[in-house]
Amino acid sequence: MIRPLAVLAVVLFAGLPAQAVEVAVSAAQITQFKGVGLDQPVDGLIFRGGISMVAQDDTFGGLSGLATTGSTQQVSFVSDRGNFIAGQLAYDDAARLFGFIGVTIEPMQNSKGAPLPRQYAKDAESVDTVYRDGAPIAVRVAFEHLTRVADFTLTDGKPGGAAREVPIPDWLTDLRTNESLESLCIAPPASPIAGSTLLITEEDRDGDGNHQGWLLGQNDTGPMAYAASPVVNPTDCAFLPNGDLLVLERGVSMLTFTMALRRVPAADVRPGALMTGELLLSASGSSIDNMESLLVHTAPNGETRIVIGSDNNFNDWQRSLLLEFALPE
Repeated sequence: MIRPLAVLAVVLFAGLPAQAVEVAVSAAQITQFKGVGLDQPVDGLIFRGGISMVAQDDTFGGLSGLATTGSTQQVSFVSDRGNFIAGQLAYDDAARLFGFIGVTIEPMQNSKGAPLPRQYAKDAESVDTVYRDGAPIAVRVAFEHLTRVADFTLTDGKPGGAAREVPIPDWLTDLRTNESLESLCIAPPASPIAGSTLLITEEDRDGDGNHQGWLLGQNDTGPMAYAASPVVNPTDCAFLPNGDLLVLERGVSMLTFTMALRRVPAADVRPGALMTGELLLSASGSSIDNMESLLVHTAPNGETRIVIGSDNNFNDWQRSLLLEFALPE
């Protein structure tokens, strides 16, 4: 017989937020990309290396978005299963990425402080950092399926706490698929739209066949579009310090993953614009995987780096990669 008090205890426990768990992540360094070695030009960038990550904990994976959360290479991923994966990018004395350390995994919470109730609500796809007076105070997360945007507080470089919903247009909220809100990024101080949040959809098209987008900002609010490309769709975005926009695109061609990275001038990121970027990097086949996350950050040597990460979809035959590049001087 199950006693009523026992049932009540189970219900109350189920409503409590889950705690973060520590996870050991092993990393193997990557020293070749598209046939070139470290510090060599590749398309419009310079290859700086990378890592391939694995963990025994089956909650590690599905890494769909990446953001800087602290001053010492602290970062956090968001995952397809509604988790924050927080830790530190580890560099050697040559400013070469060699690991992901101090990793914790914590389930995201809804606005009432309870774990997200079902997979339909957990599919986090993109994340960026909210700053106040130059300090990171929160992360802003985009979700698909149950399409929405929410902020989460940063504490000691780790995101968590109850979600705070960010209002978005009804047409975005009404998109209830896994190809809806895929990209979110916040414009830096040097941008003409500083502080505004850019949203780009993966497969929602306007009348001209381009990807629909939206700008959220006090002075820069309204629709925009991102030019469609054959095979690939936008899967994440990030701003360079000067305000130029980077857009990561991903697709499948000839049964293999393909990707592209494009750069849009800062002046072209504005309400009403059709953004068409210059191609910086393209790749397919074994050099990449399901590339979904994009980060611009400062390496320990002061260089601005571009990190492109892959989502393994929790499949053993896919990889969790981080590939790092620099812009030519």
